[in-house]
Amino acid sequence: MSCRRFRSIAWMFAVVTLAVSSGALAWNSTPEHFKGTISDYTLLNTAVNPSGPYEMRGHWSLEMKKDGKADFDTYMTMELSDYYLWSANIVPTDPKVRGAHTHHIVMNDAKVIHGDTTCPGDAPATTPRFSVNGPAEFITGNGSPGPFEKNGPTTLQVCVTGGTDVAYSNMTIVMTGPATGHFGTQPIHGVVRFVGKEDH
Repeated sequence: MSCRRFRSIAWMFAVVTLAVSSGALAWNSTPEHFKGTISDYTLLNTAVNPSGPYEMRGHWSLEMKKDGKADFDTYMTMELSDYYLWSANIVPTDPKVRGAHTHHIVMNDAKVIHGDTTCPGDAPATTPRFSVNGPAEFITGNGSPGPFEKNGPTTLQVCVTGGTDVAYSNMTIVMTGPATGHFGTQPIHGVVRFVGKEDH
């Protein structure tokens, strides 16, 4: 074997080793448990009735797994916003006009991407820490399958980002698929409230 070929093989081995070790380092330095809350609005959607916007309020949790995957779940309430009642000229004396309802969303064994540059941007800007990507196992509406579930699976991108003082501060959910007709295609924003390692 020539000296040049040996150096080439050694260089490729070093590059692969560095890539694997840096990925393992990112994984090992990431906490296993994340919890937080969601507080956001859907966009105004004139293609559906009611058009919204809906208020979204809820809680979420994320469990990182040793195999490079993660489990995510969230539960939230939704109801029509004050803006909708005002724009539709509805007197808000009857709470039934807001169409309050609940959703549970579960995604298991989803792929984790560290430093995902496709995560939605924040203002002021945050640094992407990781994303969790995969199909939702189920999305309920008031405890039963959401009406959009019969049209096929919805894919989620859950991003966790942060800043210089709080490494893990922000969370977003972006949906792709049938459920966007209800939740929208915009990022749904939340905050990280708890971060922990396995031994804490």
